[in-house]
Amino acid sequence: MASAGMMGVYTYVLRGGVFCNAQTANVVVMAINFGKGDWLGGLYFLIPISAYLLGAFVSEILPSPVKRLGFLRWDTYLIIFETAVLLLLGFIPLSVPHQVVQVIVNFIASMQYNTFRQAEGIPMATTFCTNHIRQIGVGLAKAVRKWDSLALRRGLIHAGMVFAFFAGAALLTFLCPILAEKTVWVTLVPMGIVLVKLISADIGVEHDMLDRKPSGH
Repeated sequence: MASAGMMGVYTYVLRGGVFCNAQTANVVVMAINFGKGDWLGGLYFLIPISAYLLGAFVSEILPSPVKRLGFLRWDTYLIIFETAVLLLLGFIPLSVPHQVVQVIVNFIASMQYNTFRQAEGIPMATTFCTNHIRQIGVGLAKAVRKWDSLALRRGLIHAGMVFAFFAGAALLTFLCPILAEKTVWVTLVPMGIVLVKLISADIGVEHDMLDRKPSGH
């Protein structure tokens, strides 16, 4: 969630003023352009939408063949790939058309969203906050109406996810004027923590469970 908040700020502040973690805004703006008769302007948004679609497609196809390798889980390979891509983005100057970086972030954000679907057994998205905010309200309502401590705990976990997203976004906003295009490298910190934990589990205590679907799915 922290890395997703950072990616959102990176593309919004430095790479063209758009959010690439989700596609609702792109669909809306495409519809607005079509409604105004700007067909060419509207058709452009098929590019980021297609990149997001491709990310979901690839992340749905690859886990099965990866599982047969019997070395690391798909989740771990994805974080390795995502970390490598984020590292490379820091070498792309701000003078390069922003759409290049936007499409790349669309692709990896979609893969992350489609791969990591739960945390501690609780369904959730890891690239945007809308559902988390809704679930906070749901958890609070159940806690008040039914004195449901489990619902309250789930709501608090969702609140923690929103805070992680917010904290990552705030930190990167502060660093953008200082580090410019290299600001994206800050995302490697939370990604690196996740990667170390996943590799440690895959080659260590959970190596005999590589054939099982990860609980994050």
